[in-house]
Amino acid sequence: MPHFPLDAALTDESDGQGNPCGPYRALLLSDTGGLTQFGAFIEILPPGSRSSLKHWHAEEDELVHVLTGEVLLHEGAAVHHLRPGDTATFKAGVAVGHCLENPGPGEARYLVIGTRAPADVVTYPDHDRVLHLDRREGTRTYSDLAGNPADTPYRA
Repeated sequence: MPHFPLDAALTDESDGQGNPCGPYRALLLSDTGGLTQFGAFIEILPPGSRSSLKHWHAEEDELVHVLTGEVLLHEGAAVHHLRPGDTATFKAGVAVGHCLENPGPGEARYLVIGTRAPADVVTYPDHDRVLHLDRREGTRTYSDLAGNPADTPYRA
């Protein structure tokens, strides 16, 4: 059983250039441990950043648990304030877009856990985009909501 200190975890990060969501950093816990059936990471959002564009997954469940700081959960037209100790869950196939935003003066950290389906369809309802993800083939393609080929919605 692999074990590792948090500072040894693989990371993913962006300075926010060219990304409409802003900068972020993620500590990739499940990837560091070699897991493939679910993803688990700690995302670190600086003030003003968002976790993603509003989206929902056809095949993958997600769970978010706030560790430090405060975030706004945008879920459909609703906005919920989440504080340390709060958890939000998103069931696969529920067609309500969601994302987190850090409106506060300091960074926010939260644990994200999600299933990793062999294939998934991720819909971005506010951006007329759909991601078709196939982990078996290693492909990611985008279409608009009508099914026409399209580009990523993550262009600033």
